[in-house]
Amino acid sequence: MRFMRLFFAIAALASLSAPALADPRVLIHGIRQDPSDQAGKDYSRPGWGLGAQISYPLPGSGGMLAVTGGFDAVNLLSATKKFQDQLTGLRIEQQTSQNYGRFFVGGELGPHGNGFLRPYAGADVALVLYNISTDVVIPDDRDRENTINQNLRSETEAAFGWAATAGLNLNFGRWGVDGGVRYLKQYGVPQQLGDGSVTVQPAYLQYRVGVSIEIPR
Repeated sequence: MRFMRLFFAIAALASLSAPALADPRVLIHGIRQDPSDQAGKDYSRPGWGLGAQISYPLPGSGGMLAVTGGFDAVNLLSATKKFQDQLTGLRIEQQTSQNYGRFFVGGELGPHGNGFLRPYAGADVALVLYNISTDVVIPDDRDRENTINQNLRSETEAAFGWAATAGLNLNFGRWGVDGGVRYLKQYGVPQQLGDGSVTVQPAYLQYRVGVSIEIPR
């Protein structure tokens, strides 16, 4: 509650310098994404990625309300497991890569005007895409060209998700510095490391730092 009161107090002060018709802004972020519950930790590891978003202030809201939309792309799992036959010494590697994509639309509360400090909070719904690719590799240490690589599977599955966001934009005119935290929740995600029809509902914490660019109306 104390955080929310502080947020609205800063937002109210920042909105005093907001024009009647605030400009949209495009945000480009670097992303660090960490599993935050057991389902997420069981099937993925922390990952890195990029995201882009547009915030479009609504007319008549004094620059305080905006609709948002964008996408994120994160590599959550890139792992190699090695197996070696005890009799022949043959080494086999299993290489697994998991990519996470997210297309979202939502709303945002916070000043979009000329103030230097522009805190915001928002929520969105999303189409979430998981792609997982698994290769089996028999390496040849003497001659890399003789390495045998076989793709076991590569598939993409869709799921539904939502998110809640809190962040701060530092305004330097037509550009700014932006950072924040986003809580992500997904439903009906196919089990990613193993056979069977089990689904999981992983959650993640996404830490974002990037730049914003104002688009004159």
